[in-house]
Amino acid sequence: MTRIGLLSDTHGYLHPRVFEFFKACDEVWHAGDIGNIETADKLNAFKPLRAVYGNIDGGKLRVICKENAFFQIEQVKVLMMHIGGYPGRYSPKAKELIARFKPSLFISGHYIF
Repeated sequence: MTRIGLLSDTHGYLHPRVFEFFKACDEVWHAGDIGNIETADKLNAFKPLRAVYGNIDGGKLRVICKENAFFQIEQVKVLMMHIGGYPGRYSPKAKELIARFKPSLFISGHYIF
């Protein structure tokens, strides 16, 4: 079983214990608002990183990360995006992608009220 460390909205700050918390993980997934390329590089040097960019991410992060990620891991279809909402309050883009890809797991950062 693949173990995942899930983050979002780090805004350039990684708690010093994140590497301890995620030491048993196989991968780290970041649902956007990484904050800067250095944060992404630190995570990727630690464990393989799957990430999408968020609304505060610019420059290199938008080059190396996608706006939305759809992938399959261990028979589980995953859709990850930054601004997606939550059940009953999905963003229009999230609704469209969920209908198109039919993921088993939807991951979103950036809380929408």
